[in-house]
Amino acid sequence: MRISATLMLLALGVAVPAGAQTAATRLSAADLAAGGEACARTRLTSTALGRPSATLRHREKMERYDVAFYKLDLALQNNSRDVSGHVVLRARNKTAQPLDSLAFELYNRNANGSGYLIDSVVVGRRSAGWRRAGHDVTAALPQAVAPGASFEARIYYRGTAPNGNTAAIGNALNTAVVAGAGVTWSLSEPYSAHEWFPCKQVLTDKADSCAVWVTTASTNKVGSNGLLKRITPLPNGRSRYEWHSRYPIAYYLISVAVAPYVEYVNYANPVGGPRIPVVNYVYNQATLDNFRAEIDRTPGFIEHFSGLVGLYPFAAEKYGHAMAPIGGGMEHQTMTTQDRFNFTLTAHELFHQWFGDNVTCGAWEDIWLNEGFASYGEYLALSRFASAAEARQWIDQASTAARFTLDPVTRANVFQPGGSVRANDTTNVGRIFSSRLSYKKGAMVVHMLRYLLNDDAKFFRALRTYQSTYANRTARTRDLQRVFEQEAGRSLQFFFDQWYRGEGYPTFRATWRQAGSTLSLRVTETVSMASVTPFFDTEVDYLIRYASGQSGVVRLRQTQPVQSFEVPVPAGQLVTGVEVDPNQWILDHASTAEPEADGLQLLPNPATDNLVVQAGLRQPAEVLVVDARGRVALRQTLQPGNPVVNVRGLAAGVYFVRLSTGSQWARFLKVE
Repeated sequence: MRISATLMLLALGVAVPAGAQTAATRLSAADLAAGGEACARTRLTSTALGRPSATLRHREKMERYDVAFYKLDLALQNNSRDVSGHVVLRARNKTAQPLDSLAFELYNRNANGSGYLIDSVVVGRRSAGWRRAGHDVTAALPQAVAPGASFEARIYYRGTAPNGNTAAIGNALNTAVVAGAGVTWSLSEPYSAHEWFPCKQVLTDKADSCAVWVTTASTNKVGSNGLLKRITPLPNGRSRYEWHSRYPIAYYLISVAVAPYVEYVNYANPVGGPRIPVVNYVYNQATLDNFRAEIDRTPGFIEHFSGLVGLYPFAAEKYGHAMAPIGGGMEHQTMTTQDRFNFTLTAHELFHQWFGDNVTCGAWEDIWLNEGFASYGEYLALSRFASAAEARQWIDQASTAARFTLDPVTRANVFQPGGSVRANDTTNVGRIFSSRLSYKKGAMVVHMLRYLLNDDAKFFRALRTYQSTYANRTARTRDLQRVFEQEAGRSLQFFFDQWYRGEGYPTFRATWRQAGSTLSLRVTETVSMASVTPFFDTEVDYLIRYASGQSGVVRLRQTQPVQSFEVPVPAGQLVTGVEVDPNQWILDHASTAEPEADGLQLLPNPATDNLVVQAGLRQPAEVLVVDARGRVALRQTLQPGNPVVNVRGLAAGVYFVRLSTGSQWARFLKVE
């Protein structure tokens, strides 16, 4: 799930009409940042703690059975949160004892009139009595169900979905007017499915299949999971949309969207797979005209992701989008609910079909398995369909967003030294869907796993193995760890202790000196959250620049806080600079590398126009000025009686100076 930059504009009072955005050849900075941010900020509209509605005792009762099938048969309109109808729940007794009751969740009627009345519960063909305690419902089964046996219950109910913003994005069932027409849509993640249908909200119990039937005005269309098997005309200007899916599905991924949509279908043709329809339900023709080019990216994304991590997991049914004004997107299985079609937003929600839908996190503390990977899907799409510079910009922004938050008053970045990828407080929707930790830091952990393997063939094979091993099921971080350990051929406990359970980030400060054909590096690692993670054992790339304009990268493993390395230098090369982690593979903070400075004196320092090099010259010497990244900025010959360097043309920043007559470097600051 993701929240868009548009939501930020709306919060600032800037009107953004539906369908106003048009496709662009070049991606904007806002679009690059609008992926996981959209999914996360959307979820953070919640004003309440999102604790599970079921009591521990009730959850234990729900654990006595496995859900096999949900069928929702509901009456919904595009301008109301009213719900009426029934839900069929088929299940199997998974205990060794006879099952005498059915426990489920359904939002109880409250003083404001929201919530639901239960008209009846029917098991088989017999009525069952029930009792309610808050949102917990327990129905007495007319006849005990034997161990391993299956049963079917029908729950008839009616009422109005609550309006308490308890879901990750607003309400579990929402309605709004967009482009002059009403739209009603669901969004159940993480704990709010019971606010619109009776269910068992346990992540590890996926229904084997589902059906969603919605009766509504014939002027509407209804989008949902799976395949649209039939539209049945009914009296009084009504129609029933009958959707069916044969894939296992988590409770929070069952969805509806109701509006007078315009339908637009295009197709993906992944290698080795069937032709996959991409069914798009768009507000109106004008909106479709505005977004068509962006929507048309989706088939290419499906084909690309299928090649990387395995065939689109619901290829026998469909993929698609149903528009709703949620300020981002929500990865409902086979049909994402989405408010627009930014490049990274569309890629993010689509990649969720693998990471989140096909393989769902087995506990909310492992939400990064959904959101971190979906965020990394943005980068994978950019790497294929955008420029290398735009893909690198995304990584740089993700690294920054993992370490900083934005002050709402000053709009300045505020450094955040701690925070774990593991969501320790799963009663708080804001923590579960933390953009900084679950999305951006989670994505950087995926990026670092790729760097750790140091072999893209192994990395993507690990992702395909994870997908095939846990397909249609749930997984925990320990499961992902085992898959990557198989590819790495060694234990990765240290990595997950540091980056998943641990907190903070390392900073590497290197000093270097060249002596002939050897470059000596002394690297000191400090950490931002030493009380939790005192050290990060990691490999780090160092880019070495030479005066010739050539460069090379060495990869060194930091196994202790202060460590020295010796790196061979090609014959005849003069090292002018060293850069730490030049390609941002590591989530490090403000790392630097500087030459050991001694012997030279530079005046004045800082300098604006002229810089005097006090070195006691007795003969002419070439002075070399390099920037903080080791790039040659200036060469000049100095005379013994006039050791002045004109630095007026240099941009403001840190520079280093070296004379050809020695090996010493000196540092100065150029100011305007």
